[in-house]
Amino acid sequence: MKRRTRRRSRRRTPADEQLLVALGGAVIVIGLFVTVVNWLLAHWWVLIAVVVLAILAGAGWVYQRQQRARWEQVQARGLRYALPQLDVLHHREFEHAVRELMRRDGCRDAVRVGGGGDLGADVKATDPFGRRWVIQCKHRRGGDRGSAVGTPDLQVLNGTARPVHGADVVVLVTNGRVTKPGVAFAAGQRLHLVDRRLLGVWAAGSQPLWELLRAVPPPRRPSALS
Repeated sequence: MKRRTRRRSRRRTPADEQLLVALGGAVIVIGLFVTVVNWLLAHWWVLIAVVVLAILAGAGWVYQRQQRARWEQVQARGLRYALPQLDVLHHREFEHAVRELMRRDGCRDAVRVGGGGDLGADVKATDPFGRRWVIQCKHRRGGDRGSAVGTPDLQVLNGTARPVHGADVVVLVTNGRVTKPGVAFAAGQRLHLVDRRLLGVWAAGSQPLWELLRAVPPPRRPSALS
């Protein structure tokens, strides 16, 4: 007698089931895509309307960003400080205020670097003309009634600003006053002094510092402001 051979049925593995599900999903997605394309071809005006709306939305987004950037520039140019405001600041806050004034003037990279080991530089900035500024800040709680900034502070600044920090313009800013020997030393070493009077003019107005100082080095590169 011939034995009947039974074919063993192959069981579906989890991998087979996942493949079938993936194929089924792909078929559904392709079918929906074809349906949508056919519908859009039949209603082409809808596609045009969608494209126009997308363009308008993109243009509106770009316009809003431009307006926001312009408003921020206007706010920055409108930065003002009165001397009494500056007098009550902590010395670190005073350095931040000087940094913000430099940014208002167009020095986008102005940074506060004051602190331990600053080697005489509290604020560094590059103006729109390419000149590198190194500023030392001396805050006095009593304003012009506080102790005057003397020659020793200026000697430290003069010894590091150019050889260490690569400064083109070296400035000392104080809400107080500078001694007469200090003024004479600064004049001989091409150091610029912003005392209480000049600080009041700079902080309360919109005129950049390089327009208020005398004998500032010429621009390093052409600028729209030149």
